[in-house]
Amino acid sequence: MANQTVTNLAHVPRQAAGPACAVYTVKEAATMLSLSLGITYALVRGGSIPAIRMGGRWLIPRRAFHAWLDSVGEVNDPGLR
Repeated sequence: MANQTVTNLAHVPRQAAGPACAVYTVKEAATMLSLSLGITYALVRGGSIPAIRMGGRWLIPRRAFHAWLDSVGEVNDPGLR
């Protein structure tokens, strides 16, 4: 027991902690992108990051987010083509 490591899952994005989810929160997307929460919200509100507003929350569809992320790399970095 002395060699076991305990992992605090409070800071691990939900998809890494359990089954894949259909949507990400803005906070989870910010963590994955290594951006501040404020900048990520600005990108979501401005339409750069694909998201939908449900009630008072922004939700980012997982598939749309990863497709967007793949396209951003292709557009901004010719070396990735």
